[in-house]
Amino acid sequence: MPPKALKQTLRNHLVAGDLDAVAQLATERRRSLGSLVALTFDRDLLVVWRAIEAMGLAVKEVAKTDKRYAKEHMRRLYWLITEEAGAVFWRAPECMAECCSQLPKLFKSHVPIAFHLLETLEEEDLEHFRPGTIWAIGRLIEHAREDLPTVLPLVIQALDRPDSQSRGMAVWCLGQVGETGVLAERPGLLEDEGAVALYEDREVSETTVGRLTKRVLDEAAREA
Repeated sequence: MPPKALKQTLRNHLVAGDLDAVAQLATERRRSLGSLVALTFDRDLLVVWRAIEAMGLAVKEVAKTDKRYAKEHMRRLYWLITEEAGAVFWRAPECMAECCSQLPKLFKSHVPIAFHLLETLEEEDLEHFRPGTIWAIGRLIEHAREDLPTVLPLVIQALDRPDSQSRGMAVWCLGQVGETGVLAERPGLLEDEGAVALYEDREVSETTVGRLTKRVLDEAAREA
């Protein structure tokens, strides 16, 4: 299948929400992983996020028969964060975290790398990477809780960032890691009308920092 046709086939599956079909296709055509990287640049944010989730599922399937190829893909994702790659891959943190969450044992050495990107990336790069790196922390907390103390202050600092997506991801992340007390101490967040795009259950929804804060606090109260 020519590259353009492969990419279009994958996109069609993503639009339809058939991520299992994407994973299966990856086992037959390894180039699918590269095409999924390209699809994270799609104009449709739903396609972008489904491509991220599908990449984790696809790598998991590929690893069943070729762990070496799966590991090489992970190394490439990290390389694509750097300027040396020639074109920075802005969704690399999310993709790395999703792959690590699917295969935490295979990617044991990459889990802390993805978890600590908020600390290791240059400040000028974080302007683009910050929301994704914060999301990665929330996604990987189950596999890196012992590392939380070092990154938690940086997540909390993001509550004061000028871009609302970073503030929203910080709120979401604090809910994921069980540190909602910080949110309760900042009542002003409930009035924050900054827009936030949230991916859950294979759908993208638009909310605000304030509404997300209320939801996170309400969920924490129910679980207390």
